[in-house]
Amino acid sequence: MREMILIIISAVLINNIVLSQFLGVCPFLGVSKKLSSAIGMGAAVIFVLTLSSLITWVVQIFVLDKLGIGYLQTIAFILVIAALVQFVEMVMKKNTPDLYKALGVYLPLITTNCAVLGVAIINIQKSYTFMQTLANSIGNGIGFTLALIIFAGIRERLEEADVPMSLNGLPIALITAALMSISFLGFTGLL
Repeated sequence: MREMILIIISAVLINNIVLSQFLGVCPFLGVSKKLSSAIGMGAAVIFVLTLSSLITWVVQIFVLDKLGIGYLQTIAFILVIAALVQFVEMVMKKNTPDLYKALGVYLPLITTNCAVLGVAIINIQKSYTFMQTLANSIGNGIGFTLALIIFAGIRERLEEADVPMSLNGLPIALITAALMSISFLGFTGLL
């Protein structure tokens, strides 16, 4: 149990998928303008990232490795992720149409979110067990969501701030993201 907690804390703070490993930057920048959209996207990413990592672990161990076709890993993982995103999209469209509209094009882009594919591959590369894969996936999903929520909160405040005209919009967002990344470096050596 202690090992699982350490994996989760490491994934959330120390090896944050967005701020330390720079995976999933597109939705990080694209959906972070409003806090409500960030929370919805974070929840969707946690769900897809966790389920896809577990399913891809099973596919890798019991199909690709057993048949000696590990070279098909990326294709198989992308198919699993795409199917899960379609499922999430259908559920959100039916149950939360406002959030579905707010996320817009970024929801289907979870399919190509390199963070989701990256975590699935990292779990295999680190030879994690099924439970370790679960812990790492949940931790990375929470870390992605945490970074997205913090960034969205800062960007909402920046909309009201007196920012020089040349830095309005994306430039100040990128500077903010860089400062957040530097601040997360402070967690290095925590574990």
